[in-house]
Amino acid sequence: MAITGASGAPYARRLAQCLVERDVHLHLVVSPYGARILADELGIKRVDLAALLGHEPSNATLYAHRDQGARLSSGSFITDAMVVCPCSSNTLAAIAAGTADNLITRAAMVTLKEHRRLILVPREMPLSQIEIANMLRISQAGGLICPACPGYYMQPQRVADLVDFVVGRVLDLLEIPHDLNTRWAPQDPPANDARYAD
Repeated sequence: MAITGASGAPYARRLAQCLVERDVHLHLVVSPYGARILADELGIKRVDLAALLGHEPSNATLYAHRDQGARLSSGSFITDAMVVCPCSSNTLAAIAAGTADNLITRAAMVTLKEHRRLILVPREMPLSQIEIANMLRISQAGGLICPACPGYYMQPQRVADLVDFVVGRVLDLLEIPHDLNTRWAPQDPPANDARYAD
């Protein structure tokens, strides 16, 4: 998982927490601007696992953003998937261009070339044609674009409910079971309700 410099730090923290609660090992990289977003939005002044997750888990590893010698840079290091949450437009562009100039973009390139699941969670809006083209290029290469767009059919009551919705959808894409409130189960309308007539 990578955290980059787009607004959306609550999504990143909640996703990281959910992942370490499951039977997975979380490999985490935070970009410099991702660290700034964690400070600005969550008050996390020093990026470490305890500050982000609330405890020091045994199933998580934090890597330096510039350490391209880390095992995440190699396709021979087996991972199940990679998530960039939130994904900045800059990181989106770098992944689309295949620049691989830091551990995040290198790991993303490895994920794509090894045909593993790459999920990008952009949050910025509106989108320029450049960003849309970059999303298309990543999608054509096998990546998944999962914008941080919470649904309202679950009738959220708190900001945390909106965060959980997005995180739950990402966990679904990772095929990781969860109990977050994301399942839509509408009731069939009454047969004589004119509002639902064809």
